[in-house]
Amino acid sequence: MTSIFRTAMGDAEFDRLHPELRRRFSVGLASGEACTGRGVMSRIWHGPAFVKPFLALGTTRNILVPRAGRDIPFVIENVPYLDSYGRETVTFVRTFRFPSRQLRFDAQMVLGSPGTILDYLGTHQHLATDLRLQAEPDGSLLIRSGEHRFREGPLDVRVPELIGADAEVRESYDDAAGVFRIQVRVVNRWFGPLFGYEGWFRASYSDVRDCGVRAGLRPVREEARA
Repeated sequence: MTSIFRTAMGDAEFDRLHPELRRRFSVGLASGEACTGRGVMSRIWHGPAFVKPFLALGTTRNILVPRAGRDIPFVIENVPYLDSYGRETVTFVRTFRFPSRQLRFDAQMVLGSPGTILDYLGTHQHLATDLRLQAEPDGSLLIRSGEHRFREGPLDVRVPELIGADAEVRESYDDAAGVFRIQVRVVNRWFGPLFGYEGWFRASYSDVRDCGVRAGLRPVREEARA
């Protein structure tokens, strides 16, 4: 067994990543490791004022973040587990500690169609999107989102471009500083940039057999459809 990320990328592409990124994205049931990143988002931003109500709505299900800020303490928890349908899943739970309140952006990742990771967003996995991962020449990782789908009960529909968005994530390792650096941009094709953040974190690893999946990390509802 290998991690879901190595499987999606293929051995040759995965091995082009910086060694620290290879270890971080080897988190899974095969490695037996969970990863916790702690750092600071130097900037969290959102687009025009009309975007904020939509972002605020998303916070009811831990999707996106409606607040802007600088130098916001940040934690990301990547913990592997088997979901209710027997699929290896890795949490991507991001917690932003603003001065007045704490906000979360939740996602759970499983293997998707060949060459992709399926990213479920939020506490109820109502939104799903395909992700494609590639190694950049400098060893950093570039992740781009594909089609978004909304799923609830028998409903399974493509999210229209008018209200959907494309996400781009760049993660790298800074050898001089000894930290991971991350940059995220979410852009609507019609209305432009909606949300994003950039910053750094340090990673620590733990044995998932010892730490398990803490309460509140798994979603409230799990979606069966891939």
